[in-house]
Amino acid sequence: MTSTRNILERIKPQLDESMGVRANDSRPQLSPVPNAKDVGRRALRTFGTLAIEILIPDPDQPRTEFDEQEIEHLSKSILDKGQLHPIRVRWSETHGKWIIISGERRFRAIKLAGLTTAECYFQEGELTKTDILEQQLIENLLRADLKPIEEATAFDDLMKLNGWTAKELSEAIRVSQPKIARSLALLKLPSDIRERIDAGEISARAAYEASKLESEEQQRAAVTVGPSDQVQPSIDSVQKQVRMRAGSTTKKQRGVKQTFVLEDGWKITVSAARKANYHEVEQALQQALDEVRLRIENNVQLG
Repeated sequence: MTSTRNILERIKPQLDESMGVRANDSRPQLSPVPNAKDVGRRALRTFGTLAIEILIPDPDQPRTEFDEQEIEHLSKSILDKGQLHPIRVRWSETHGKWIIISGERRFRAIKLAGLTTAECYFQEGELTKTDILEQQLIENLLRADLKPIEEATAFDDLMKLNGWTAKELSEAIRVSQPKIARSLALLKLPSDIRERIDAGEISARAAYEASKLESEEQQRAAVTVGPSDQVQPSIDSVQKQVRMRAGSTTKKQRGVKQTFVLEDGWKITVSAARKANYHEVEQALQQALDEVRLRIENNVQLG
């Protein structure tokens, strides 16, 4: 009996079909009258093709400028090989459109190519402003470098949104703390110097050295190019200006000074014009080590 029941259960769909009883399709069905949010989405729902006119860039995107030649090159590549990577988007009830989370370069290139649709990946669930900014910053850092001031502003925005310290930001996005500190220092420079940094007239490294000076006048003087044939101030020349002006301070405040005696006659001295603890000494030594590595990479000579 059990065997017969099993056989009947297996062939029941075929029996129903032969008697004109069609079983309901158990597959998930999309609404016959789709919402605006569902237009262009495939049954998989995670990916789909959207019309360009219902995609809009994120106004809070940390990258504010895009290289036109880079966009043109990508546009030609898309025409030749197709869109290899989807644009990541989220739905906005306020705008009634899809806002780009990541992939604005692809979006611009697709528009330039004259295409009317784009392949997209749909971000489900709510994302906080912090989540979106963090994802955009990380993608930009991985794919195409932000300009120095754009990067610094994005770091600063992330810290403010989360209430993070530089150390907490470093751990969250896997960027070294000294790099973040150097980047944030650029925001302390006057606006005209910041503009010259993003224009490529002053390197971020040289500008960081200038940020160590107290007044804007000193900072401007430090990054002023000397020889007429020199394109931008060198790191060495700015460091020399910083040392010279730091040595001209009239009064030295009482602070802390620690000297560490090492092997082979080496001594390392850490000093500050204020009281400090060993955690701050450790951070200063880490920054100094990072500086040494950068100078080695840039072939800066010692002495």
